[in-house]
Amino acid sequence: MGDLEIRPAVADDIPAIVAMLADDPLGSQRESPDDLTPYLAALERLSNDPNQHAVVAVREGRVVGTLQLTIVPGLSRKGATRSIIEAVRVHADERGSGLGTRFIEWAVDRSRREGCQLVQLTSDATRTDAHRFYERLGFTASHVGFKLQL
Repeated sequence: MGDLEIRPAVADDIPAIVAMLADDPLGSQRESPDDLTPYLAALERLSNDPNQHAVVAVREGRVVGTLQLTIVPGLSRKGATRSIIEAVRVHADERGSGLGTRFIEWAVDRSRREGCQLVQLTSDATRTDAHRFYERLGFTASHVGFKLQL
């Protein structure tokens, strides 16, 4: 396989990003590849916020992964800054290739460079394979998460 580049996402990447977000049982219920307008608006908001890093992994000119890294200043933990990893997706053709590991390593390294003392993420309770993956990379299931749909 060719070299891998991790770079900021651009508008031309949106179709590939949305396709990956929709490519599983959960995503297929929440995502809408037929109308990219809200995704383009969201990418513009993300791109204008220095605490947001929407990135893609590109191999041989093809978008094969995506994730979002958010930097969050805080008061707890003696004013610690933390990062949140969100929306991690790897194209089906790339699963098992080590791309997911490289992606998370990139996010952790970027978090360190941003001065973060903690990296956190959530994963849907049904994604047991993802849980094993994150645990293998050193993450611990230390909290119970809650969400409220608005």
